Amino acid sequence: MVIHESAENYLETILILSKRQGYVRSIDIATELNFSKPSVSVAMKNLRQKEYITVDNGGNISLTDTGLKIAESVLERHQIITSFFVALGVDPEVAAEDACRMEHVISEESFDALKKHVAKL
Repeated sequence: MVIHESAENYLETILILSKRQGYVRSIDIATELNFSKPSVSVAMKNLRQKEYITVDNGGNISLTDTGLKIAESVLERHQIITSFFVALGVDPEVAAEDACRMEHVISEESFDALKKHVAKL
């Protein structure tokens, strides 16, 4: 399954917001990512069409099982890569920014090796 980086970022943000506040609306995503409401609306339509999210009548966004699996994978990559860089002495903000870019392109093999290494730290 091929999923674009922007879709992964939206799914990860939905997961983070749902854990933080218990619900997610488009405006919450726009605020969190500093994106325009129309941009988020288009993205949510695309995610809904791909069956990664559902939106109820009140505008509350939920991840489907497939969307949740992707979001959890991206979030785990983000957290592991960030913690690795922080352990190397990188400023936490820089580490998080770099992890955000790397989480989308790192291979499974490299990520699994990194994850095992970080677990030993």
